[in-house]
Amino acid sequence: MRNSSLKELIDAQLYMPFPFQRNRHEAEAAAGVEKWLREFGLLEEPGVAAMIAATRPAELASYNSPAVDSGILQIIANQIAYQFVFDDKAEEVGHRWPDNLLPMLCESIAILRDGAAPTTRLGAALADLYRQVQERCTPEQAARWAWKSREYVHGLLYEAVSQTSTSPVRIDLCTSIRSLTAGIEPFYPLYEAAQPCELAPEELHHPVMRRMARLSVDAAVWTADLFSAVKEQRTGGMINLALAHQFEHRCSLPTAVTLAIRQINGAISEFERLWTGIRAELSPAGLGYVDGMIGWISGCYHWSRTVPRYADTAATPALG
Repeated sequence: MRNSSLKELIDAQLYMPFPFQRNRHEAEAAAGVEKWLREFGLLEEPGVAAMIAATRPAELASYNSPAVDSGILQIIANQIAYQFVFDDKAEEVGHRWPDNLLPMLCESIAILRDGAAPTTRLGAALADLYRQVQERCTPEQAARWAWKSREYVHGLLYEAVSQTSTSPVRIDLCTSIRSLTAGIEPFYPLYEAAQPCELAPEELHHPVMRRMARLSVDAAVWTADLFSAVKEQRTGGMINLALAHQFEHRCSLPTAVTLAIRQINGAISEFERLWTGIRAELSPAGLGYVDGMIGWISGCYHWSRTVPRYADTAATPALG
């Protein structure tokens, strides 16, 4: 692999047993995202239009959620776009003016927890997104969405705190923060809503299902970390699995990526074993819910390897 790119190294070593699929409503969702962002003035924010073009949120939604209907897909695509905008702004503010991050995060918590009226464009977009979720989900599903979305917001604060340190973040702390800033778990109640009937509580909260949900989030976001490591290294990011391995082992980036791939492969293999063991016990709704977990594992990989945001990975030699 010495003469290949970092992208080719990842493709050669990452274990991906789940096939690539895309949603047939992808183009419709892409148009809907642009319209929704424009409605709330977010495309007028500096750099947002270029960022959306480079991240293709509707494409990520399509890859992650190939089987959902057009309505659910549109909510997922809107939420991905919102999180990209929110995350990039939180990262910029957290780096430059940490104190200014608090009002931004507190507004989000107030909207999600108390139904408070928004005061900013981002807040208005979040409030509308919450409305979309409430219209499509049961009250219990919407409550789970709001709870997991608040965890995502809190994760951005932890990330900002980690960036103030002059010492590298340990792998265990990195993965803990990354599980929150991934922002993937808020999508899982939408996969509940996509099923023809509600999941039984004993099925939804089964210890194996909960473990599978954790593994799917980790595998998905860690895979994206492989492809974003070059970008994060260039911009000074710290909460990235590959970079955490590089800091801890004092090794080259390709070596760190290889170590991270081993960790990801272990998570995917464990998910596969658990899935094989519990599949026969699940209802059709439970099976569809797990398909949502699988979609994020596969979708994040295929999106990350082609999206312009991470194009530098294909141009970085796999040396070391």
